[in-house]
Formats: sequence, structure tokens, C-alpha cells
Amino acid sequence: MAAPLSDGDRRKQISVRGIAGLGDVAEVRKSFNRHLHFTLVKDRNVATPRDYYFALAHTVRDHLVGRWIRTQQHYYERDPKRIYYLSLEFYMGRTLQNTMVNLGLQNACDEAIYQLGLDLEELEEIEEDAGLGNGGLGRLAACFLDSMATLGLAAYGYGIRYEFGIFNQKIVDGWQVEEADDWLRYGNPWEKARPEYMLPVHFYGRVEHTAEGVKWIDTQVVLAMPYDTPVPGYKNNTVNTMRLWSAKAPNDFNLQEFNMGDYIEAVLDRNLAENISRVLYPNDNFFEGKELRLKQEYFVVAATLQDIIRRFKSSKFGCRDPVRTCFETFPDKVAIQLNDTHPALSIPELMRILVDVEKVDWDKAWEITKRTCAYTNHTVLPEALERWPVSMFEKLLPRHLEIIYALNQMHLDRVAALYPGDIDRLRRMSVIEEGDCKRINMAHLCVIGSHAVNGVARIHSDIVKNSVFKDFYELEPEKFQNKTNGITPRRWLLLCNPGLADIIAEKIGEGFITDLSQLKKLLEFIDNETFIRDVAKVKQENKLKFAAYLEEQYKVKINPMSMFDVQVKRIHEYKRQLLNCLHAITLYNRIRCNPSKSFVPRTIMIGGKAAPGYHMAKMIIKLITSIGEVINNDPYVGDKLKVIFLENYRVSLAEKVIPAADLSQQISTAGTEASGTGNMKFMVNGALTIGTMDGANVEMAEEAGEENLFIFGMRVEDVEALDQKGYNAREYYESLPELRQAIDQITSGFFSPRDPGCFKDVVNMLMYHDRFKVFADYEAYIKCQGQVDQLFMDPREWTRKVIRNIACSGKFSSDRTITEYAREIWGVEPSATAIPPPNLPRN
Repeated sequence: MAAPLSDGDRRKQISVRGIAGLGDVAEVRKSFNRHLHFTLVKDRNVATPRDYYFALAHTVRDHLVGRWIRTQQHYYERDPKRIYYLSLEFYMGRTLQNTMVNLGLQNACDEAIYQLGLDLEELEEIEEDAGLGNGGLGRLAACFLDSMATLGLAAYGYGIRYEFGIFNQKIVDGWQVEEADDWLRYGNPWEKARPEYMLPVHFYGRVEHTAEGVKWIDTQVVLAMPYDTPVPGYKNNTVNTMRLWSAKAPNDFNLQEFNMGDYIEAVLDRNLAENISRVLYPNDNFFEGKELRLKQEYFVVAATLQDIIRRFKSSKFGCRDPVRTCFETFPDKVAIQLNDTHPALSIPELMRILVDVEKVDWDKAWEITKRTCAYTNHTVLPEALERWPVSMFEKLLPRHLEIIYALNQMHLDRVAALYPGDIDRLRRMSVIEEGDCKRINMAHLCVIGSHAVNGVARIHSDIVKNSVFKDFYELEPEKFQNKTNGITPRRWLLLCNPGLADIIAEKIGEGFITDLSQLKKLLEFIDNETFIRDVAKVKQENKLKFAAYLEEQYKVKINPMSMFDVQVKRIHEYKRQLLNCLHAITLYNRIRCNPSKSFVPRTIMIGGKAAPGYHMAKMIIKLITSIGEVINNDPYVGDKLKVIFLENYRVSLAEKVIPAADLSQQISTAGTEASGTGNMKFMVNGALTIGTMDGANVEMAEEAGEENLFIFGMRVEDVEALDQKGYNAREYYESLPELRQAIDQITSGFFSPRDPGCFKDVVNMLMYHDRFKVFADYEAYIKCQGQVDQLFMDPREWTRKVIRNIACSGKFSSDRTITEYAREIWGVEPSATAIPPPNLPRN
């Protein structure tokens, strides 16, 4: 293990994390030694670093269990309305440090581990990221779970326990190579298997209409085994549950083969059932219509709804006997939030259970379903919208297909009555899309089956109303809302940037941790020289630490005084990493042209994963690494410019890079990024934003003042006007010499001398097929980057803008977002009252 911090350093770092009480430290040490002893007694005599990590994780988990049980008892006694957040992705990252922060244990653990001669940070690094998500959507779900627990809501996250999460990205010779993410290889100390709540999920089969009602028979059964992970709120003793389902084959799976004598084949075939929870589909903003994916979507929905109904029917803690049989009050006790269309099957599945199983009248069941479900839309990109072939439904979910047809007929009858003769409107609004391959439009199903539909930033919600669901908005305008995304200040400030959290707490107290709007109080200190100096010092310390990490990982000498210019997000054409590449090339050409001139030094860092089947995204990564190869090895450039591709970008790497960034790049084509949440993380951590008026950038500029961000480029209406006129990339190429030079260099193989034609597809796309109009914003972007350089040369003025941005970032807390969901969609009120801790009586 590395040498622990010196006593002096340790004393300095104690502030918002609280002073560690001697009793707490002694208890942590005792518990740690006990867990370590049991580990070693079981297996061997020499402890490894991983043994130490597990001993600490179990020590911290001990503090969760009593609170977890008490929270669930508390809910059963109060019988509140319960919130069910259904998501196919929960991008949780690491759990140890987050749990210590939320329980107020971090300093006690730090001190105890130090006294034992170990280093807490090294132990934290051993933990695998729980990478059960692709990007923004899954990370948002994780932030929401944290906020729901912190706000005392009776909330549950439901998803899939993927055996393999988002792939690990390796860069080999500049190309992305995927490796399976075997995150459960060493076990997961944070989860608890709950086999007693295992549930059957049905697939295939056929539908019989009988006098007693409809029956779905001859189905194939897969079992859903729940694994529960505790989700602690911040210092309020609330511990909610994330329940993830794992697929298990029943013991009689394919027994007919056994009866024919092929026992081995029958047992091997169990894999077919268990594949359902094997792997996360690695696509972000792209629909892949595979049967296995549809199985995953139904699997999580079917298991979850059975669980929800069981909990609704029994209201005593630990009791399974139904005490409620009437579903009249179901929407008063249950709220189901659909995180995008992936859990859309909740709508026909709830109808199936109510009508076929519980014998509720069809119209009543439809009213209950609509009042229970609400839908969050996350994208306007057409290729991302889920449209499943009817033929696939017919085979896999025949009863659900019947229900969807019946719901669609009811819906179209209503539209036809309101707009007689408007056949085109019926076609546009149908849940079933006619054509060569009949398809089910899952977004339309979500809109008709929900009482609330929301976008995730104001500009996005307007686009949803005015374009994506325009017809539906005209029909039911009261359904449509905006809920601007947010991030949890616990992980994204307190945990990842303790130095900044400390100096903020010194000035305004600790209230901002659960009420981020209190950061507004920092506006008083915008001209306070001591505070300006402190903010700049924290940033510099974060940069030095990250520079050391980069040098160790990439063997590239980093100038820690350079501007850390960062763009980290999934690689996608609409996010325009290519615009960033063109700026890097332009800077490089300027330095080469005039090497003696003084330049503002920059370290450009780009990180993110490309979907394995997304050719252009993989080419973009190869281009970034190739540009870096040339620039980083050019002696004329020296330390004025470096281009680094951050390999395997994930939550734990984000926690390192975001606090160190000076400049945050949020440069999507206006009207394409629904919200973004990385933009918010950078803002609260003291980076300035260069960005388009897209997603939540619009509201960030509104909060901090447009003059305190670097806003450039086309607005949504400009993009629409350019579409009308026709975008011609060649016009820009011919009229902008620096752009032409950059494109010619890429074309000629300047950045790929061993394979001169390597980037022909990239250039061809940019010149003739660019939906996202990179060249149209190039000139404004380069000019805006010049303004960034100017300001960076005035460190005091730069830091004043940084302070203003931090002070105005309060709106972008997920606590605010969840409070709005609670009041305006779910009809519940957040509670600031802490549950008594386990060592005190409950009343």
C-alpha cells in the first residue's frame, strides 16, 4: 500500500466531512478487524488489498442494515404513497465512499484505516464501478435514487442486475477495443439476494378467450430473482432500496428434452433463460430491435409489477397476506415513473393484470393505469425512438399485442371523434405504424398510457410539445410538463471535490449539501480576494493531482499550468467531438505557423465510449488518438498543446477529471441534446462552459448570465432555417481557409501517415452527409475559443466567473428536480424529518 497522508495533511482535510469522534474510530477499527478476521479464517492467513477493501465495505454496510430495516418498517407503519422508478439502466459507479459520505462516516473510517497503517483512497480504488448504464440516462437514475432517499420519499428503483455492465474500453493502436465488464467477479458486498421474493415471468404461448375471461397459456417461464441494494439518504437515516432482477431458469426448464433422454442438453439450455440478464445493451441514443432486448424490457416490467401489487395488497411489515383487494385506491398508493420508453410495457402489463387476473372492468383498469404511470422522454433523435415489429410481439407477448391493439383502437376512436375526416392525423397519432413491417411506436404508447409526460430541460420539453408529440400536445396539453434534470451534490461535489466543498462550507455553512440553492450566498464573495485565491488554489491542487494520474496512466508529460479543456461523454455525431478535433488541429496549425508567438497552453482531453456497432463513433476515437499522436510528439509544440484521449471513461474517472477541469465543452447541435448532466457537474465544480444554446446549457446561461458562459453558434431556429435552405458543407470548406487546411490534412493522411485513407469516411460524412452541421458552427466556435484564451490569461477575472457559475448552479440539484416530480407528477411531499437511528427508540 502507498504511504498514507502525513498528520499535517490529514488535519487539513477535515471539515465538511465532520470531526471523527474517538468512539466512532474505535468502533470502525474493531468492526474492520472482526470482518478481516472472518475473511482470513475462512480462506488463508495473508491479507490482500482486496481483503482490506471487503472488510471495510462490510464494516460500512453494518451501519446501513439497521437503518435499512427501520426505514422499511417506517414505510409499512405510515403506508405512504410509494414511488417506483423503472429504468433499464442504473449507472451507480462505486458505492463505498458514497455510503460513507451519506452516513457521515468518512472521517471515522479515514482515521481508523490510517491508524491501521492503510490508505483509504487506495482501498476505494479497488472497488469495481457498477456500470449498469450507458451514460446520462442511467446516471440520472442513480442521482434520482440518492435524492429520493435524501428527501425521505418512499421510493424504489427497479431494474436489471446485468452480469456484464457497460464494456471496458481499451485503446489499442488508437482504436477502441471492447472487453467484457465482469464486475461481479469478486462478489458485490452491497447487494442482498432475496430468493424468497423470486417471481415467475412468462413468454411466448398463446391466448385463449373463454367465458371466464382471457387466459395466456402454454407459456415459457423464467424466474426473476431479486437482489436488493441499500440507497442511503444524506444523514437522515433513510435507506431506500434499489431492487435489480436476475434471470434464473426454473428447475423444469425444457424438461421435455430430459424426458427424451437428453438430460445434458436440457441443463445446458438453462442458459437461454438466464441470458436475459446477462449483458447491458451498449447503445446510447440508438434503438436496436433485438428480441433479447425486448425480453429484457418485459422481464423487468413483469417482475416489478408483481412486486408492486404484492406490496400494495399487504401493508404490514413482513406480512404477505393481502389486506387490500380493491384497486380503486391503487393510483393513490402507487406512482410508476417510466425512465424513457424502455419500461413502456408497464402499461399493457398493468392492464393485463388488472383485467385478466384481478377481473377489474376494462375502462376502470385503463383509468387506474393512466393515473398510475408517468413517462419521461429523453431524446428527440428519431433513430433513438423504440419501434418494435408487431411480428415480434405476436410471438413473444401475444396477449400484450391484443391489449395494445385494443388501447390503440380506443385512442383512435377518440381522435376521430374530435377531428372527423383527418385521416393523416390518425396515421400520425396511431400506436401502430403501418408499412412493410408493422411496428409499435412505444413513445406513443407511453403518451396515451400516462397522466404526465415530461422532457428533461425547458428547451427539450418545448421541442417535445411543438414537434415530437405535437398532435398529442394539442389533444391533451395538460399532460405535458418540464422537469429539468439535476445531479446529486453529495457525489458530484462533496465526494469528488472535498477541497471545494470545504471552502464553500467555511463561507456559507453546510446547508448547501441538501439545499444547493444556498450556493447563491457565494455571490457576496465574488470580489473577496481571499475567497478568489482559495477557489483558484483548490482548482490548481485538483489539476496537479489529475496531472499526476494522467502521467502515470498515459506516460505523457502534462503542463499543470495549462488550461484543462475537457469533453467527456458518449461518442456520438450529435455531440460533435469532431468540432473539438477541428479546433485542436487549428490550434496546432497556428502554433506550427508561428512557434515563437506566445500561446495559452492547453491540455485538450476527450473521453467517452462508442457503441461497438457505431462505425463513425469508432472512427472519431481513432481520429482523436491520431491527432494526439502527431501533436504530442511534435517538438515545435512542446507543452503549449497536448491532446489526450481518456480511456475507459466511467463514473469513477468522472469523479477525478471533473474537479480538475477549467473548460467544459458542451457543443452539441442546438436542438439535439435533451438536457445533458455533465454540463451541470462541471459548473458546480468550477469549470467554465463553452457551449451551444442546447439542452440545459440554456438554463445554465439564464442562471449565471450568458456573459459568464462562452455561448456560440446556431440557435434552434437557425438550425431549422438552415435545414429549410439546405446545408452545404462545401460552402464553409471553401470560404474558411483554416477549416479547409484542417480537412485537407485529415484527408491527405497527415494524421495517419501509415494509412493515408484512414479517415475518408469521416471526411465524406462531414462534407456530404453531416446531419449535425459541424462546419456551420466552426467559425463561431473558433472565435469563441479565442475569447476563452483571453479570459484565461486573466486568472482573477477567470476565477470570479468561476465563483459566479458555482454560486448560480443551485438549480441543477437532483433534489430540486425530484421535489418537482414529487409535487407535480407523483402527488407526494418530500420530508425533511429524519427517521430515528437504529440505536434510539422509534417513537
